[in-house]
Amino acid sequence: MHTFTSAVILAAGSGTRFRSDIKKQYIAVDGVPAVVRSLQTFAACPLINEIVLVGDVDELREVLSPYPTKKLAAVVPGGETRQESALCGFDAISSKAKYVAIHDAARCLVTRENIEDTVRAAYRYRAAVAAEKTVDTVKQADKDGFIDTTLKREYIWLVKTPQVFHCDVYRVAAYMGKKEKAVATDDSMLCERLGFSVKLVECGPDNIKLTHPDDLQRAHAILEMRRREGGEKL
Repeated sequence: MHTFTSAVILAAGSGTRFRSDIKKQYIAVDGVPAVVRSLQTFAACPLINEIVLVGDVDELREVLSPYPTKKLAAVVPGGETRQESALCGFDAISSKAKYVAIHDAARCLVTRENIEDTVRAAYRYRAAVAAEKTVDTVKQADKDGFIDTTLKREYIWLVKTPQVFHCDVYRVAAYMGKKEKAVATDDSMLCERLGFSVKLVECGPDNIKLTHPDDLQRAHAILEMRRREGGEKL
């Protein structure tokens, strides 16, 4: 069963770690700006009804002008932090929306399958996030940088986006977080702190985020591999 689902794509970051004159969300990945790649993939997903982009409105409109997208409902300015920007996007979605998918524009290699799997899990559990199960042994350190604990690898996941929530869940989590000045590095943290259960959905290792210059080379390699395997996956 499909219900009205909005996507909020965050493209408001400055990308200082990327060490480029061009913001990472506008960096061309195989000839297409990262934010456009994310936008096109969400637009191609039949479970997504509308998309709200968050960032510098004038810059985004200029970058997007060659790439018209019917599902793009609004472009809105962001806040001082990612957390604030996500709430700005959420406040701009349709009143018809029952679910919201929040995604970082810099994760431009997300596939339609990643999106659909996470959205469907959210329909079932009310909150779900794309994630990658780690294959590495993970250590927790003490304050001096020595190993304190070896964590059980089978329970360790690297959380990514999209992160999809029933709108009622996200609304109370985001606004309680704002009221109580809670700092969260991702959207699921806001839900966790109120006791909501969030389902992890395996998305594999290719849903990378453009953070450092080397990530661009990895992105090109992933796209080339997808082409060799029978076409780039959206």
